[in-house]
Amino acid sequence: MSTPRPLTTSKIRATPARAGGGRERRFLVQKAREAIAEGSHSFAAASKLFDRDTRERAWLLYAWCRRCDDIADNQDKGGPLGDQGDLKSAEDRVQAIRVLTKRALDEQPTADFAFDAFGLVADETGLDWDMAKDMIGGFALDATRWQPKTERDMMRYCYHVAGSVGVMMAVVMGVSKDDGETLDRACDLGLAFQIANIARDIVEDAEAGRCYLPTNWLDEMGWTAGEHAHPDNRFRLASMMPRLIALMEKHEEASKLGAARLRFRQRWAVLAAARIYGAIGRKVLSRGQLAWDARVRVGGPEKLWHVIAALFEALWNRPAQPAEPILWTRHDFRPVAGW
Repeated sequence: MSTPRPLTTSKIRATPARAGGGRERRFLVQKAREAIAEGSHSFAAASKLFDRDTRERAWLLYAWCRRCDDIADNQDKGGPLGDQGDLKSAEDRVQAIRVLTKRALDEQPTADFAFDAFGLVADETGLDWDMAKDMIGGFALDATRWQPKTERDMMRYCYHVAGSVGVMMAVVMGVSKDDGETLDRACDLGLAFQIANIARDIVEDAEAGRCYLPTNWLDEMGWTAGEHAHPDNRFRLASMMPRLIALMEKHEEASKLGAARLRFRQRWAVLAAARIYGAIGRKVLSRGQLAWDARVRVGGPEKLWHVIAALFEALWNRPAQPAEPILWTRHDFRPVAGW
């Protein structure tokens, strides 16, 4: 009579550590390219100006950012916000992002191409857990139904969800993690992008129960959060946009000082993205109370115009100092909120 064989061996083999979770780089790059093409026409257009290595790495980073945002907001590819559920379910989604991101950085498979893509680009460029944690901190703020009380609070949120991405993108482009000045300016570009998003999405965010305008700004108008987006208040809401867009433009101008230090094709791509996103904010401003009747977009011909204008700006490469000083840097928003 034979001896029964054990169901498991006495020694379980560990999963080998491989960047990208063991997936082929070509597969991850193709999936990331599809993600950016569907999720952001503006970033997809600007990314075409990069050299091949930078372009592919930018796609890999974007795929992770997009997927994290989708998980946190329970949405699909940046579409309408899904059911946010209770605080526990929102916090569980953020915890899932933390776990998958840490696993990707540990070169373990995640069963999600976007996290594997992040593990790959992190391995190639030196992105680390502290950088990732800064961005995830923004999702942690949303999970607690947080609302900024002051302009500085608003900028803290902008740092976590976008300024931190600007820093990571600079590292992807080869900027040293010791080059604090250039990383600060890369952060400024992310801040400008997010301020434009806040301006464009004010009504959409309010419908989802969110408000990123500072409470003390609303107090000046005699509003509580939610009232600001009511159709009867659109004219007065539009009167707040010069203040918001001026803040966007200040950080947009500051970002160009950092772009001036980049290689030509990288500088061109960054300046094109800055012009395209800046145009979103300026359209919100110019449309006044009608700005939220339909989603503000930058069409193909206009994008092309900004790309051409950015070419000459990149060739000239003489950025001016912002007229107003930058009040806060990324260091003012660390340690990470919610951690």
